[in-house]
Amino acid sequence: MQHENGQRLRDIALATDLYQMTMGASYHALEMNDLATFSLMVRKPPANRSFMVVAGIQEALDRLADLRFDDEVLEYLRSTGQIRADFIDALANFRFRGDVWAVPEGRIVFPDEPIIEVQAPIIQAQLAETLVINSLHYAMTVASKAARCRIAAGDASLLEFGLRRIAGIEAGLIAARSAYIAGFNATSNLLAGQQYDMPVAGTVAHSFVESRPSELDAFRVFRDTFPGPVTLLIDTYDTIRGAEHAIEVAREAEAMGTRVGAVRLDSGDIGELSVKVRRMLDDAGLTGVRIIASGGLDEYSINELVAAGAPIDSYGVGTQIGNSVDAPTLDMAYKLVEYAGQGRLKLSTGKISLVGPKQVWRATDRDGTPQRDVIATRDEPWPGNLWEPLLQPVMRSGRQMVHSSLLEARETFSRELKRMPAELRRIDRVAEYPVTRSNVLNRRQDAAVQQVRHRESGEALE
Repeated sequence: MQHENGQRLRDIALATDLYQMTMGASYHALEMNDLATFSLMVRKPPANRSFMVVAGIQEALDRLADLRFDDEVLEYLRSTGQIRADFIDALANFRFRGDVWAVPEGRIVFPDEPIIEVQAPIIQAQLAETLVINSLHYAMTVASKAARCRIAAGDASLLEFGLRRIAGIEAGLIAARSAYIAGFNATSNLLAGQQYDMPVAGTVAHSFVESRPSELDAFRVFRDTFPGPVTLLIDTYDTIRGAEHAIEVAREAEAMGTRVGAVRLDSGDIGELSVKVRRMLDDAGLTGVRIIASGGLDEYSINELVAAGAPIDSYGVGTQIGNSVDAPTLDMAYKLVEYAGQGRLKLSTGKISLVGPKQVWRATDRDGTPQRDVIATRDEPWPGNLWEPLLQPVMRSGRQMVHSSLLEARETFSRELKRMPAELRRIDRVAEYPVTRSNVLNRRQDAAVQQVRHRESGEALE
């Protein structure tokens, strides 16, 4: 949540894991504060996903810019009894002064590709870890789920309304923002609408219909008290009877110079009911009244409805997207890849990291369709005309170099999705996209692996 006050700064300072502080204290005591590079990536593809959508970068940059420790925070750190006093004293003057490279929000990425790299004195870079992962993880989980809904829905509009079943108000804001980046058209979340200048949409709950003497009365009074074209929720009692009531109220509205904009289906066999309701509306001359569907929908059910030819104009998605039910987590890691000019890496089984600062180059054909990605060292030259770099410098010496808007991120995603290979845009199966390493990176990786293994085994390198 974007609060320009001391509480936000205090929350950011303490929203970290204890071990970041204990490591920082040890680095400080050992006078270890040379330049370090940490790289964040997703190591394995999430379930049922052919790609991921970048989101949360701006929040990460804002948090790094705001990271500082006031007297109250420092006093709390002292009270834990687990952090050296000299390090706590040093934190009074802490400011993040590092450089950050990142893939812009809205772009599509694949496993093992660096999404953000932080280069700073190691204490600063280490204290950034939890804030950066927390900024990107949930945002990317939701954006990647939302992208699949966008693919499934085709030209239909998408409404996000998951706030009631998401773990907290801030998560609701992140979900609304991430869904909007990935092609949703509006949110029911008024706080997100206000903070991010997003379109908002909504109608009534079944309780409104239940509270009135009859469904027909409920439709009439809502029409007469709502300032604009109304959406009528027609499935409280009997959907077909509700459609008949909606038609009656819509005809009355036309005579009054107003109109019913849509009807909403929230239960039952949505596909079959949408066909019947569409026929009823058209037969009544109400061809302009749209049909909105909701009720536990996700990309799979939307895909089935579209494939069956259901005449649905808009889909509302809540719980499924806000919790990314089929893939609620990403195997996201933030790893040290260089310290004091030397490549560093982890060799744990299944968790090997790639050494050094990096760049990801994307090769496209002449129509702009991506063909393959290559993870390279950052100092390698531009491969050629049909290649583009994904990582961009976004922070220099602690100062943001760019501040991309939500609309820019949304437009980036729209362009990106349209040009992705067709097999990556399928909902019914997962496709693999080729991601390889450059020869230079492979050589540096092999040398670093050999050096670590010889060092840890006690053998000398030849």
